Amino acid sequence: MIQKTTKTVVISSLWGLASFALMLVIYFVVVTSISGRYFALNQFVENWYFLVSLAVGFGIQIALYQYIKGLVHMGLGIGKVIGVSGTTSTAAMVSCCAHYLVNILPILGVTGLVVFVAQYQTELFWVGIFFNIIGIGYMVDKIISLKK
Repeated sequence: MIQKTTKTVVISSLWGLASFALMLVIYFVVVTSISGRYFALNQFVENWYFLVSLAVGFGIQIALYQYIKGLVHMGLGIGKVIGVSGTTSTAAMVSCCAHYLVNILPILGVTGLVVFVAQYQTELFWVGIFFNIIGIGYMVDKIISLKK
């Protein structure tokens, strides 16, 4: 049982690290595609504390979700567990550059939405971080209840 738990922790951690890295890759791909490499790096330098926090929170949520799945497969819990996704993290991270979509999507009439997102970029980062904390707390609570 201890060996299975250790394996579950290692696999879950690897999923979390990969998810963290993937979140940052998505950020750089989206921003670079829209505004270029120099701009992406500049935005990252300006907002690194938000972007890294969101990516870390996403990675932790994925790791906890994988850990819960491992516990369920080991026979703990009721067999059906709801996990919280990192969708909010992704949305908040991408919102950092969404206002630059105006450059490539003016035909779609998203200008008003993009201006709104640009105006409230910092607030959206905080909302993403808040939802990360809520999601992590929820999954930790599920793990505690599964282990009882």
